[in-house]
Formats: sequence, C-alpha cells, structure tokens
Amino acid sequence: MMRTLYGASPADIAGMDTERLRAEFLVEGLFRPGAIEFAYTHIDRMIVGGAVPLANPLLFGNGADVGTELFFTAREMGIANLGGSGTVTVDGARFAVASRDAVYVGRGAREVMLESDDPEQPARFYMNSVPAGADIPHRLIARGEAKSLLLGEVARANKRTLRMYIHPEVAPSCLLLMGITDLAPASVWNTMPPHLHERRMEAYCYFDLAAADRVVHLMGQPDNTRHLMVADGDVVLSPAWSIHMGAGTGPYAFVWGMTGENQAYTDVDPVAVKDLR
Repeated sequence: MMRTLYGASPADIAGMDTERLRAEFLVEGLFRPGAIEFAYTHIDRMIVGGAVPLANPLLFGNGADVGTELFFTAREMGIANLGGSGTVTVDGARFAVASRDAVYVGRGAREVMLESDDPEQPARFYMNSVPAGADIPHRLIARGEAKSLLLGEVARANKRTLRMYIHPEVAPSCLLLMGITDLAPASVWNTMPPHLHERRMEAYCYFDLAAADRVVHLMGQPDNTRHLMVADGDVVLSPAWSIHMGAGTGPYAFVWGMTGENQAYTDVDPVAVKDLR
C-alpha cells in the first residue's frame, strides 16, 4: 500500500493547525503486523516504509506505484531492522539481518523478500528509498560495521551515539544516507545544537519508545518553529528548510535517512538555541 504526502513550503506552516501539520509531515501506522506499508513523499521523492513479517514472508518489487516497471528501476533503498532477527532476500541473495543491522538495496533489483526468524518476535523492517542514478551492489551492513560518533554531553542531557550505516565512509550509495542514533541513559535531547542543511532533506523514524512516552519533535524555520508529538514507530519528514531536534519523555532511539546532492556531514548551518523562536 502506498500513500502520498506533498509537503509544504516554509511559508505554509504559519497557518497550519496541529492536524494539518501532522498530515503533511508525520507518517503514522507504518508497522502493521503481517503487512508492508509505504508512503511516497514529494519532499525529494523519498519513500518511507515499514514491514513486520510474521509466519509468511512479505514481498515487493513491482513499480506500478512509482511509475516504472520495477520499484528499483530508478531507485535505491536502505532497510534497517528495528525488531527481532530476520532475513532480507534481494533477487535470491539472502542477508541474515539481526536487530540494528541494515541492508542496502541498489538500483535494478527485481524483488525483495522480508522474513522474520520467529513470528513471536518478528523483525521490524524500516525502509528509506530515494531516486538513484548509479548501480551499486546490494550489501549487508552489520551494526559492528557502522561508523560510530560519540556526541553531546551528560551535563546537557544530549549524550548520544550516532552510527553511520549507508554513508561514503562505510557503505557508499548514490544519494541515500542512513544511520541510527541511540541516546545515553538519562539523556533526552537529540540533534543538538540544531542546524539546517539546505542541500538535503531528512526523515526521522523514532523507535524503542514505551507506549506512554512521546518525543516532542521541533521543526520549522529557526524564527518560526512548530512541534509534533511523536509516538513509537512514527516518522517525521524534515524538509531542507527546517530545523530538526527533539526531546523525549522517556528512552528512545531513531533512524535518520537523508537524500540530496551533498552527502558531507560538514555541510550544515548551525543555529544557536537562543535564536530559535
């Protein structure tokens, strides 16, 4: 199933109420047991998706929803496993995917099959797909292969570990970047200090939240911010013109995925907290 989101310009959000803001920038309900769900966004044509296979495998690869013969005729994808162990099979090549492992699927793939090792503890596959103009081999990126960066500090409640999975220094892609950030115990703030990156958008999938907890995700231009209340498994779409930062009411982690012509992490414009409005 593929739903479509159109996004908005920075001038639009000034007049949006909570319901409209959530409709344009928040994707809910991606992780339905026994199903695959996709959302196609016109923000840099990124597709976000979720799949929770149970006793039967889940398959996709048809391109009808993206207007091409195959889903991957002109696309690449990152698949991160946020649940129990499972398997991702791409055109017959099987990848055993433990929790916090990821698989890169390159342009030209014909069929992807997703399976859980144990339906009682199913895999929870989160997907980011973007247009691609190069053929890069499919591959598994285990958690131990990711490049880790230790960020933040305990005194500011923002200590965290950022792991790069699909990144030029680890597993190259055409335009997709993807990784996972874990917050240290007692830290609540992510992506501090806030910043903008005009040459790439970003999607955040928050996970490992308790049912009663929420992340307060801040977005918008620095002088005109808004917030979204985000539950476990929800995805926030962050346009290039928007800041992206948040704080949780309890422990959480998130997958970040980006696309744009610049993959350099140094290509950011910091925003001082005192300048936010």
